[in-house]
Amino acid sequence: MPLITEITIFVLAAFVGFEVISKVPTTLHTPLMSQTNAIHGIVLLGGLIVVGLSNFWLDNLIGTIAIFFGTINIVGGFMVTDRMLGMFVRKPKKEEPAEKPDAGDGDAGAE
Repeated sequence: MPLITEITIFVLAAFVGFEVISKVPTTLHTPLMSQTNAIHGIVLLGGLIVVGLSNFWLDNLIGTIAIFFGTINIVGGFMVTDRMLGMFVRKPKKEEPAEKPDAGDGDAGAE
């Protein structure tokens, strides 16, 4: 495939991706984050395959970059998802301490 075709596909994908993501409401962020983690798992697998089958230094470099960014996206995505889901966990109620009797300092306030 010619380079100009690949660049055109990349630019169109960037525009379409931006338009799709910008229309997502914030309440759907956590479920979509979990799905993108799965997609980045595919990116990671693809990078591993490229590095494993390549004989050219540029292929190795591109595969290594794909593995690096895929790993960052997977780990970061799961961290954000875990943190967002943690917001919905009920915290145990703290028991109020029993009232302590005065220390026996007398009528300090009544003069």
